[in-house]
Amino acid sequence: MPKAAEVKPGHIVEIDGKNCTIRSVDVRSPTARGAATLYKFVAFSIPEGQKVEATCKGTDILGDVDFVRVDIQALFNDGEFWNFMDNETFDQYQLANSGLAGIGEWLQDGMQVQGMLIDGHLASIQLPNTIDCVVADTMPSLKGSTAVKKPKPAVLDNGVSVMVPDYIVNGEKVKIDPEEKRFISRVTD
Repeated sequence: MPKAAEVKPGHIVEIDGKNCTIRSVDVRSPTARGAATLYKFVAFSIPEGQKVEATCKGTDILGDVDFVRVDIQALFNDGEFWNFMDNETFDQYQLANSGLAGIGEWLQDGMQVQGMLIDGHLASIQLPNTIDCVVADTMPSLKGSTAVKKPKPAVLDNGVSVMVPDYIVNGEKVKIDPEEKRFISRVTD
């Protein structure tokens, strides 16, 4: 059974009797002597997709869940479900859009992701650390504005809005961190 300090985003643990996928961990170190470091988890229950928040001390034990991690490929979205295929066995799985809890907007047809199977059923997925997207709409860069690092809003081809540097133009491929919705770099082919 994992301690709260060992849990990372993407892990599946039991919180309040529910199997949950951890989406983010916020570590809070108190300023008072003798106080314990607190870990605030934002998780989503499996398979309902309901948001669950929990705060634990670093030494608290969370419930362990038996799951298998497999490499899968996102095939297509039929409007209600995303369909995935196991890269080794070619088994197909479905996951409801509501069960993706905020990461479904990053999925693209053909994308390679990691899937977590519980009792042979797809319970959750974990996105790659970076995703390549095309800038669909952003303001034109201002002439002479390269001396100052000033971000501007941009809408990506998947509809997600992120902040990008001023030198990025429409149609350019960029590398994005989906966890933080943050621009990393241009994509060079």
